[in-house]
Amino acid sequence: MSDVQEATNQLLDVNLHENQRSIQVMESGPRSEFETLQVTIGATVPTGFEQTAADEVREKLRSSCKISKDRGKIYFDISVESLAQVHCLRSVDNLFVVVQELKDYQFKETKEEVLKDFEELAGKLPWSDPLKVWKINTSFKKKKTKRKKINENLSKEKIDNAQGDKRDEKDVKKKLTDDALESRMLDYYENSAIKEEISTLVGDDLASFKDETDESSRGETAPEVLKFRVTCNRAGEKHCFSSNEAARDFGGAVQDYFKWKADMTKFDVEVLLNIHDNEIVVGIALTEESLHRRNITYFGPTTLRSTLAYGMLRLCDPQPTDIIVDPMCGTGAIPIEGAAEWTNCYHIAGDNNPLAVNRAANNISSLLTKNQIKEGKLSWGLPIDAIQWDVCNLPLRTGSVDIIVTDMPFGKRMGSKKKNWNLYPACLQEMSRVCRPGTGRAVLLTQDKKCFNKALSGMGHLWRKVHTVWVNIGGLHAAVYLLKRTPQAFVHSSEQGGERTPW
Repeated sequence: MSDVQEATNQLLDVNLHENQRSIQVMESGPRSEFETLQVTIGATVPTGFEQTAADEVREKLRSSCKISKDRGKIYFDISVESLAQVHCLRSVDNLFVVVQELKDYQFKETKEEVLKDFEELAGKLPWSDPLKVWKINTSFKKKKTKRKKINENLSKEKIDNAQGDKRDEKDVKKKLTDDALESRMLDYYENSAIKEEISTLVGDDLASFKDETDESSRGETAPEVLKFRVTCNRAGEKHCFSSNEAARDFGGAVQDYFKWKADMTKFDVEVLLNIHDNEIVVGIALTEESLHRRNITYFGPTTLRSTLAYGMLRLCDPQPTDIIVDPMCGTGAIPIEGAAEWTNCYHIAGDNNPLAVNRAANNISSLLTKNQIKEGKLSWGLPIDAIQWDVCNLPLRTGSVDIIVTDMPFGKRMGSKKKNWNLYPACLQEMSRVCRPGTGRAVLLTQDKKCFNKALSGMGHLWRKVHTVWVNIGGLHAAVYLLKRTPQAFVHSSEQGGERTPW
C-alpha cells in the first residue's frame, strides 16, 4: 500500500468519527424535531404487480402497505429517515409524498361548482410536512449527483497515478482524502443496510433545511420563487370535468397560495392531483423520471420496463445458485435486472437476433461501468452472459436450467400472430427440455393469450399452470403466466427415430 493510500485511510477513519460525533451532539437540536416525522409515500407500479410491490415494501422497509383501488398504485408510511431506502425499491416506477387523501369525496353537480371546490381545496391542505420531505428528497438527489462526480474524479486520479503522474504528493493526499471522505459519507446515505449512518445524514439535511427556513423567516435571505406545475390523473366515468380543467383551476389556486411561478417544462415542484371515481389524492412528486430506466442504456423496439422485469423474476422466487435463462432477451432487461438483484444466481441472456444480443451486451457493459463508478473501484463483474442462439434449439443440456423468464413475441411490433402459432409450441417444448423436471419454473409474458393457451394445452404432461397475472403493457392487455415443470422426464421426438440431439 502506498503512503498516499495509508494517509487516506487514516484520515478517513479520523474524519468519519469526528463527523459522527459532531452530528450526534446535535441530536437534542434539529434532529429531534424531525426524528418522529412520519409521511405517507405513494408509488406507481406495473399494473398487476401491486401485490409484488407491497411485498417488497414490507420486506425491505418493514412498513405496512396498502394497495389502492386505483390499479397500479400503492401507499405506505415511512419515517423521513427511510427516504433514501425508498429510492432503492426495484418494483416502483414513480414516487410521490401524499399531501392528503380524500376518501368518498362528494363532487358537486355542475362543473363550475366542482372547479370552485378545487380552488378552495388548495388553501386547506396540510402542505408543511410534504414540502419538508420534498426539500430533503431534492437534497438527496443532489448528493447522488455530487457523489457520482466524486467517484469519476477518483477513478481518473487512480488512472493518472498508474500512468506515473508527477503531481505534488501533498495535494494528492488532500484531494483523495476530501473526495474519499465525502464519497464514503454519501455511500452510507444510500446503503439501506446501515440505518444509523442514513439517519445521521438525513438529520444533517433536516438541520440544513431548518437553518435555511430560519434564515428565510428572519428576512436575512430572499425566499426563492419556485417553479411548479400540476398534473391531474383522472379515472372514472361520472366526472363532469376534464383532467386539464381540474389541473388548470387547482394549479391556479396553488399559485395564488404559494406565489410560485407556473412552468410546464422546467419546474421545480410537480403537484399531483390523482382522482379515481370519488377518491382524491394530492401529492408532490419525488421522482423526475420513472425508476424503471435504471438499467437500460441501449433501447430496442420492445424494451421491457425494469420494474416489470423485477416483478416477473420475483414471481418465480429465485434461490441461490439457480440458473436463470431468458431465451428471447431482446435488450436484456430481464437478465440484467436479475443480475443486479439476485447476485447469487447465474443469468443467461440469449436471442436469435444479433442486433438484440449486441444491445444486451452493451447494456451489461454499461451497467458494469456504472457500478464501478458508484463503488469507485474495479468490479469483478456481473453473474450474467449474453449469447446468440435459436430458441427452438438451445445449446443447453437437458434439465440444466432452474428458471426460465422471458417476454414472448406479441406479434405486434415484432413477428406476427400467424408465426406465433408455430413458434409458441416449439418454444414451450424446448423450454421443457432444458428446465429441471419437478422443480423448474417458467414465467412467460405474452399478449397473444389465445395462441399461448392453445400451445400450453398440448404440453399438459410437461407444464402445469400455477398462476396468471394480468398486466397492461403500453395499452395492451397482456398476461404473465407462472408455470411449474412436472416431474415427467422429457423425451425428444428425434430419439424415437434412432437419432439424438447433442444436448
